[in-house]
Amino acid sequence: MALVVAVALVDSLTHPTRLLAAQRSYPQSLEGMWELPGGKVEEGETPEHGVVRELQEELSITPTLGQLVPGPEGDWPIGKHTMRVWLATSNTEPVRGADHSKLRWCNADSLLNLDWLPGDVALAHQLSAWMKSPELIPPIPAR
Repeated sequence: MALVVAVALVDSLTHPTRLLAAQRSYPQSLEGMWELPGGKVEEGETPEHGVVRELQEELSITPTLGQLVPGPEGDWPIGKHTMRVWLATSNTEPVRGADHSKLRWCNADSLLNLDWLPGDVALAHQLSAWMKSPELIPPIPAR
């Protein structure tokens, strides 16, 4: 399975109140649905380098990565791929690129009102729960 990487871009790694959602502009079958920004890891690239590269390409930001968002099997299953997701922040405001038709900052409740890609629905619910109860966010591991 190919590894996809993404970030849950939030306003704070310890007490998030806003999360950035991105609306797909293509392919036609996914157009208009919402996702977390990210993409595929390229050959010879670490997942961390891949997610930073993807955010630079998609949103013109260099994210500060926090802890991983643990999925049901470590990573999150999304169709034929698995997705590794980090909480992240940025010191600069994201800029919408060609991959997305809209960017939207969401609070914990409005996050659940979006039409998420099927593979991202459970992840959106997990992130909303964390935003409502940040004490549930696993601690950042020592590096």
